[in-house]
Amino acid sequence: MGNTEFRVHMFGMQVGLAVLLIVIAGACGSQPSVPEATSVLTEPSPTPAPAATATMPPVEEPTVAPTSVPPSPTEPPAPSARYQLTFQATWSAATHPTDFPPNPHFSGLIGATHSAEVRLWAEGETATPGIQNMAETGEKSPLDGEIEALIADGGACELVSGGGVATSPGSVVVGFTATRECNLVSVVTMIAPSPDWFVGVSALDLLGEGEWVEEFVVELLPYDAGTDSGVSYTSPDEPTDPPEVIRMLAEEPFVVDVSVPPLGTFTFTLLDG
Repeated sequence: MGNTEFRVHMFGMQVGLAVLLIVIAGACGSQPSVPEATSVLTEPSPTPAPAATATMPPVEEPTVAPTSVPPSPTEPPAPSARYQLTFQATWSAATHPTDFPPNPHFSGLIGATHSAEVRLWAEGETATPGIQNMAETGEKSPLDGEIEALIADGGACELVSGGGVATSPGSVVVGFTATRECNLVSVVTMIAPSPDWFVGVSALDLLGEGEWVEEFVVELLPYDAGTDSGVSYTSPDEPTDPPEVIRMLAEEPFVVDVSVPPLGTFTFTLLDG
């Protein structure tokens, strides 16, 4: 092929290629244009307000009306009460074997009902002449006179006087009346024979918890009146000068092993009141 023909051929190819490119470009230009996205303004949904926190009032426990029944009026105790005192003596060679005496007995019971302001005798106090003579000889005088004087002054109400126990063991009973004014009772009896030893109760309250006590049992332990210094049941008289105070005996001849057994009991039993 000559040069001229070659150039013509190449020119034709170039023109054809150009036309092809134009067609392709036209084809591409004929594509439907993509419409621009239309912005749709949508009002934002209102943000829901936070749920209101309801403040509930505190739940109060229901008030329950008390169901207790009003107490019935407390009846005062009877103005007076009749009592029986039973002295049961148990003192014997079996209960107190040390130096046990012949003819063991107790003197006649003597005492009084009285108020709280009065004491016939008390541990740690000096014995009156009446308590001294009762403890040393078993006589009721002058203790009965001391009690009558207390009654006259209004501090005591009734003299309590009964029999003794002729041979121990044994028992004796005596009655008396206690009152609201004289609700305490004191009673004594001599341990016989002895220098100045006795048993008894001092200012026992029979009006407990607002009512008369139905029964009260007292175990009787030995006391020393502090007026005679004898150390055995049958010691000769040996006056203690000056007198000592009344004290409980926790030594021979009453100690058995390491304790002191009671010599008996006083039982106070309500009969009427």
